[in-house]
Amino acid sequence: MNAVTLQLSIIVGYLLIALAVGLVAYRLTDRIAEDFYLASRTLGTVVLLFTTFATLLSAFTFFAGPNIAYAQGPEWVLVMGLMDGIIFAILWYVVGYKQWLLGRQFGYVTLGEMLGDRFGSGWLRGLVAGVSLLWLFPYVMLQQVGAGTALEALTDGAVPYAAGAGLITAFMILYVVVAGMRGIAWTDTLQGAFMLVTTWVAVLWVLAAVGGPGAATDALASNPETGGFLSLGSDYYTVPWMLSTAITIGFGVAMFPQVNQRFFAAGSEAVFKRSFALWPILCVLLFVPSFMLGAWAAGLKVAVPEGANVLPLVLAEYTPTWFAALVIAGAMAAMMSSSDSMLLSGSSYFTRDLFRPIAAFFGVRLSERQEDLIARGGVVVFASAAFLASLGRPATLFELGDAAFSGFAQLALPVLLALYWRRITRAGITAGVVASQAFYVSSLFLSVVPGSYGGWSAGIVGMGLGLVVTVVASLLTSPAAAERRAIYFDRLGAD
Repeated sequence: MNAVTLQLSIIVGYLLIALAVGLVAYRLTDRIAEDFYLASRTLGTVVLLFTTFATLLSAFTFFAGPNIAYAQGPEWVLVMGLMDGIIFAILWYVVGYKQWLLGRQFGYVTLGEMLGDRFGSGWLRGLVAGVSLLWLFPYVMLQQVGAGTALEALTDGAVPYAAGAGLITAFMILYVVVAGMRGIAWTDTLQGAFMLVTTWVAVLWVLAAVGGPGAATDALASNPETGGFLSLGSDYYTVPWMLSTAITIGFGVAMFPQVNQRFFAAGSEAVFKRSFALWPILCVLLFVPSFMLGAWAAGLKVAVPEGANVLPLVLAEYTPTWFAALVIAGAMAAMMSSSDSMLLSGSSYFTRDLFRPIAAFFGVRLSERQEDLIARGGVVVFASAAFLASLGRPATLFELGDAAFSGFAQLALPVLLALYWRRITRAGITAGVVASQAFYVSSLFLSVVPGSYGGWSAGIVGMGLGLVVTVVASLLTSPAAAERRAIYFDRLGAD
């Protein structure tokens, strides 16, 4: 068996195992929307923790992160491994616990459903769903771009980019349509544990091959191009940039549909609290070895062509073919665990917050079975559209991921105010969401709107703008009579 055949056999075999788990879950899944989206709100501590963890183990983690460490130094560990782990753990409790209470009380499945009910506004519900789907699209593309480039690099071009991206897309569609949240959560648990183990084994294997961590660090220090990597502070890792990136990613993660929706799925209060307490530990255990591997690769002078990813190349250089393929299979499975959750959540946002209200407006009421079928069909359409867009390789992995994180982060502060501030109004939160989104989108596509302000990113400036507009507009307007759930939100907030 030649090297390419071995690599593909390992990768496809791993994905088939994940699919088999999904088929088992399908046999245990009720054909109703809540079970398809939230596994009937029954997830335990280990499954909730690892399904959230694996949902975020995307191409941004395994390829963009090591690429940044390779090009700019290992301070990226501080941004993603430490600051973001802590920020999201806090938001998991501050935002997530309140959402869990409300979901248990009122049966909410999506963020838009919750906010629409809180303010008695179908338009706000559709706005939140539309914004979420807008930013979900590039992040699904990111997984497909990552899979395509990884397979192309691992097989030295034998598997072209389009074939690799198409492979992961086909498995994503098949898996989500079959498995639903229950199967996704089960395989996420296996994939998260698998990636923790293989990442550490990969680092130890590479370090053993080069003479240990001391030798790898000495090579990093002695290389004229990377000697500055070991000292904090650089033209790239400025304090405003690091804080902007950490905050927008941390707050953006809390608003990601596939993460935010898991706030509704915990089986009990104890499950919820144990999970967020363990979160920062998992972040450190995964991000430190993967990002350091990227930084050490720079000192070891691993050649990385423009547009390629460092992780497959350093593994191909220092580990056996079968092990490199196993790690990339796990990374692709991690991408699939992100994408399948995104597709599931995106489908729920489209079906419950857009399609169902429009159907009701025309007098059509969907049964649970009909909604379930529409949700599965939505997965196929959304994934296929993202795949076609990914064929153009529109941006780097970091650019795609950063745009999505910052876009979702614009929702975070208005949502926090909706959960905890009694004076907020429908007009206030709507104006805050629209203003911050319009500003951030303009910073991406219009040259007259800068992308940076004294080193602070447009993403964090947009968050501040959204906060100010929400507060001011709320103080200038009165609550609408239709905001019927406000008293219940306030009572739950005091629990």
